[in-house]
Amino acid sequence: MSAAGDSAAGPLLLLGAEGQLGHEVRKLAAGRGLALTALNRKQLDITDAAAVKQALGRGYVTVINAAAYTAVDKAESEEALAMAVNRDGAAHLARACRDSGAALIHLSTDYVFDGLKGAGYREDDPVHPMNVYGRSKEAGEAAVRAALPAHVILRTSWVFGAAGGNFVKTMLRLGGEREELSIVADQHGCPTPAAALAEAVLVVAERLDETTYGTYHCAGAERTSWYDFAQAIFIGQEEITGREGPKLRPIATSDYPTAARRPPDSTLDSGLFQVTFGQGPIDWRRGLSTVLQELLVPQEKGQGLRGKV
Repeated sequence: MSAAGDSAAGPLLLLGAEGQLGHEVRKLAAGRGLALTALNRKQLDITDAAAVKQALGRGYVTVINAAAYTAVDKAESEEALAMAVNRDGAAHLARACRDSGAALIHLSTDYVFDGLKGAGYREDDPVHPMNVYGRSKEAGEAAVRAALPAHVILRTSWVFGAAGGNFVKTMLRLGGEREELSIVADQHGCPTPAAALAEAVLVVAERLDETTYGTYHCAGAERTSWYDFAQAIFIGQEEITGREGPKLRPIATSDYPTAARRPPDSTLDSGLFQVTFGQGPIDWRRGLSTVLQELLVPQEKGQGLRGKV
């Protein structure tokens, strides 16, 4: 648990404090002296309605929900758990916020879409999730809207950072173990640096009122594939360390079967968010360079790589 001085947004409560977004929100808030209380799953289980109600009775102005069940493939065999966290947990938070007078910033996902549109998804496009994870997150969105007018839902995609588990860290690990990697090349989306997303969350918290309530997309500005993303990762690695990455082989989704179906193109159009909150496009390539520096540049005392790849 952590706390700091007052902010324009009032006392903030962050849930999911140890995830990659939570990590970056905590860093930014600490640097700005914001009044932030950060709780992990052990400190507050959002599936426990009574615990949520008690926690929110402490005078928070804004709640940031970065807590979620995110194991996309595992969700296919753990639907009840995914729904308990992503749907019911969101509902508990929304009702508790309503009762306490707090506003809610709720994080959601590009996987509420089926990826068949053929263009970037806007906020008013119909949702049609392809897997249990996507359905659980869509159900959570619906629960928030039904219970609490004072909310912002931020849909994002392909989040990566120096903390937590993500595609960048998986590629670096596998690239150090294998000479060749097969990477899916026919799934497209928008990588989003966790630090940029954290900045967006705090901007929302500062400007949250009845004129900004609603659903927004907030993701990297440049569409790419997993294969091209992997290429960018290993090009960046070589620039920093001089070490070449593995040979990359593009494959089709059908060549890499998984328990959960993935949308072929879940690109998000973040234009509405940028106009509403006065933010520029998120440059994921610049964010990737920063993350790779943090992960790969040796610390001053020569203790190896930063972060745990």
